[in-house]
Amino acid sequence: MVYSASAAWGEYRFSDPYHFAKRQLLFAGAGCIGMLMMMRIGYWRWRDYVLTIILLCFGLLILVLIPGVGLIRGGAQSWIGVGAFSIQPSEFMKLGMIVFLAHWLAARQQQVTSFRAGMLPLLTIIFTAFGLIMLQPDLGTGAVMVATSFIMLFIAGAKKSHFAFLGAIGAVAFIGLIASAPYRIARITSFFDPWSDPLGSGFQIIQSLYAIGPGGLFGMGFGESRQKYFYLPEPQTDFIFAVIAEEGGFIAGAVVVLLFGIIMWRGLRTALLAPDMFGTLLAVGIIGLLFVQVLINIGVVIGLFPVTGITLPLLSYGGSSLTLMLIALGILLNISAHTRIT
Repeated sequence: MVYSASAAWGEYRFSDPYHFAKRQLLFAGAGCIGMLMMMRIGYWRWRDYVLTIILLCFGLLILVLIPGVGLIRGGAQSWIGVGAFSIQPSEFMKLGMIVFLAHWLAARQQQVTSFRAGMLPLLTIIFTAFGLIMLQPDLGTGAVMVATSFIMLFIAGAKKSHFAFLGAIGAVAFIGLIASAPYRIARITSFFDPWSDPLGSGFQIIQSLYAIGPGGLFGMGFGESRQKYFYLPEPQTDFIFAVIAEEGGFIAGAVVVLLFGIIMWRGLRTALLAPDMFGTLLAVGIIGLLFVQVLINIGVVIGLFPVTGITLPLLSYGGSSLTLMLIALGILLNISAHTRIT
């Protein structure tokens, strides 16, 4: 699907319709090697390297903000170039934060109900990372990290009253973040009425719906998408689900959702049967990350949420996203191998 969605863009920008597909194959290969390695490393061993992992992730988030080091794409300084390729530090932070929170919450379960001793130190770390991501700026990735962290805090036993308090503060802060950037305000207004500005802020969602609608039940056939021909911006990334629905119809879209559902069901089962609290929280964090990204991406594509720059896990083009998700699933598979009931 990456090839089908990106062939036109690859031919236009690089004179090679296979440009994105070939790079994605390299990323997938590296990710699969990483997944196989993670499957063979006891998940509990990551607790010995938690401090190193989280400090390295923070270091990369700071490094990407340095002029001349961070690469600017689409208005965001979110990448660090490594040879012909680049990495996205915020993707590393999402997984690093999951490992850190799983370790901290498992070691201090009694403190999680206390706001001052349990929640406040963790919130300081979470929102420091969020602030660094917002300096790029990348609201979508930051929101996914925060949402995943909150899922882990909830499962660990944090009080509902604390979440209500944080929700009120978060709503005010979220409104402030939107109001601080005109393009975010445009995205919100276009969400309610995209046809009010069909060639501007409403362009992406309108073109996405134009892709999904003609797909019908069985789709137009592989490679037959029309919206990928320079109507959908970057169809191989944020809007690849629209191309899937256009070429494969409702059936293909439903199969993709079903497959994600199977992964999440197996992941939750692994979390419930994990041999210790660290394994449970680590599994919850990985599945929570997958769930939040799938929910937001597909919700944006079908018009349920305002447009955000969130990729569809395992399907969208993107080296850091694909590789890190496969590595995370490798850790999940290792937890599954040590569950109480196989």
